Amino acid sequence: MSDIVQKCFVCGKKAEELEEYIEAAAANEMPIAKYVAEEEGTYNPDSGNFACSYCYIAIGMPSLPGPVGWKAP
Repeated sequence: MSDIVQKCFVCGKKAEELEEYIEAAAANEMPIAKYVAEEEGTYNPDSGNFACSYCYIAIGMPSLPGPVGWKAP
């Protein structure tokens, strides 16, 4: 991974502070950063931003058609 900090762009929490990513990464036996980069559908690799589940729901669950889908800014 680079210097990019993976964080929810809404609440500002880092991936390693959010139980949903801690548990999922452990269950998949991989580092949290790798889990987020590979499995979090809202993750933007250019900014490191994503929307945690709580915030994603709070902002109205945005989506885009096609294989790319919606990514955090």
